[in-house]
Amino acid sequence: MKPAKRIEKLPPYLFAEIDKKVAEAEKNGVDVIRLGIGDPDMSTPEFIIDRMISEVKRPENHKYPSYVGLDEYREAVSKYYDKRFGVDIDKDKEVVSLIGSKEGIAHISQCFVDPGDINLVPDPGYPVYGIGTMFAGGESYKMPLKKENDFLPDLSKIPEDVAKKAKIMFLNYPNNPTAAIATEEFFKDVVEFCKKYNILVCHDSAYTEIGFDGYKAPSFLETEGAKDIGIEFGSLSKAFNMTGWRIGYAVGNEFALEALGRFKTNVDSGVFQAVQLAAVEGLLNGEDSVNELNKIYEKRRDKIVETLKKVGINVEAPKASFYVWAPVPEGYTASEFTTRVLEETGVVVTPGVGFGEYGEGFFRISLTVDENRLEEAMERIGSQLSL
Repeated sequence: MKPAKRIEKLPPYLFAEIDKKVAEAEKNGVDVIRLGIGDPDMSTPEFIIDRMISEVKRPENHKYPSYVGLDEYREAVSKYYDKRFGVDIDKDKEVVSLIGSKEGIAHISQCFVDPGDINLVPDPGYPVYGIGTMFAGGESYKMPLKKENDFLPDLSKIPEDVAKKAKIMFLNYPNNPTAAIATEEFFKDVVEFCKKYNILVCHDSAYTEIGFDGYKAPSFLETEGAKDIGIEFGSLSKAFNMTGWRIGYAVGNEFALEALGRFKTNVDSGVFQAVQLAAVEGLLNGEDSVNELNKIYEKRRDKIVETLKKVGINVEAPKASFYVWAPVPEGYTASEFTTRVLEETGVVVTPGVGFGEYGEGFFRISLTVDENRLEEAMERIGSQLSL
C-alpha cells in the first residue's frame, strides 16, 4: 500500500521527536521534567464537572447532536462575547460548535482553498495552519514573526501578487509559541488589508483568557469591520483545563461559518450534547475560575523568568498565554540548546524551530506543570546549567 502524497508530505510531529529523546533519557534513569507541551496540569473546575455528570445521566443527551451546536450552547457563546468583549453575535447565524478549535482550524481551508491557492500563515506558529492548507491543496506563504516587530507580521512585506491570490490569513493572539499580544492598531491594519484583497481572516483565540498583570486580551471581532472579513476560533481547553473534552466554537462572518457548518455536516456528527451543556457553565459562570487560574500561572511565569535571567538568558515576562518564549544563548541552535538542557538537567523545553524556520534562535517553556515540579526544574536549570 502507498499513502497519498499529502500524507507523505506530513513532517514528523514536533512532540513525537521530543518524546524519543525523553524516552532515551528515562531509559538511562533520568527523572525527566516536561516543560514542553501546553497541556494544563490542573483539573477542570468542579462546577463544570458537576454539570457534566448531571447531563450524562439524561438519555436525551445520548442521541446525535446538532451539527452546528445545541441552541443553549450557541446562546452561551453569544452571551460570553457580549459580556467579555462587547461584541454582538447572532447565535443562529454566527456560531458553529467545534470538536475543539483545532478541528475547525484544520477544516476551514477545505471550505475556501482550491489547489494552487495561497494562505498567509504565521511563522513560527501552530502547525495546523499550514497542515490544513496543504491538505486542501493550497500553498502557505510564511509571515515571519520577528522580535523587532513584537512578533506581529509585517503586512507591508507581503508581495502584491501573493496578497491577490491569498484566500485566508491565519492569526493567533495571544500567540503560541511567542506569547506575543496584538495591538488595536494591528487588528485595524489587518481588517484594512484583508478587505482590500478579499481575504478571510481566521483568528485563533485559544489563549484569550490567559493574561497577567491585569492584561485582558481583546477579541479580533471587537475591531470595526472585522466581522465583514473574519471569523474567530475559540476554545474552552486552556481557560477551563478542558483539553481532553474537545469543545470549541467558531464565531463571526455568517458566510464563512455557513460554509464551515456545511462541511462539518459531511465529515462529523457534532459534539456530545452533555459536553456542550457542561461548557455552558464555563462560558456563563467561569470568570472567577479563570481569575484564580491566571494567578497560578502568573506565579509560575515569574519563577521561570527569574531563573532564566539568573543563568544569563535575557527573557521578557509575557503578558498572556501560558508560555515563556526565550532567546537561545549565543553559539547554539535551538535544537542544540534544548538538547543540552535535557542532557544536563533532565528538563524538557521546546526548540522554537519546531514551530517554523523563524522560531530558530528561541525556545519555549510551558507553565503547565505543578509548583513542586516546576520548582525542581528551575532549581536544576539554575544550579546545573552553566552558560
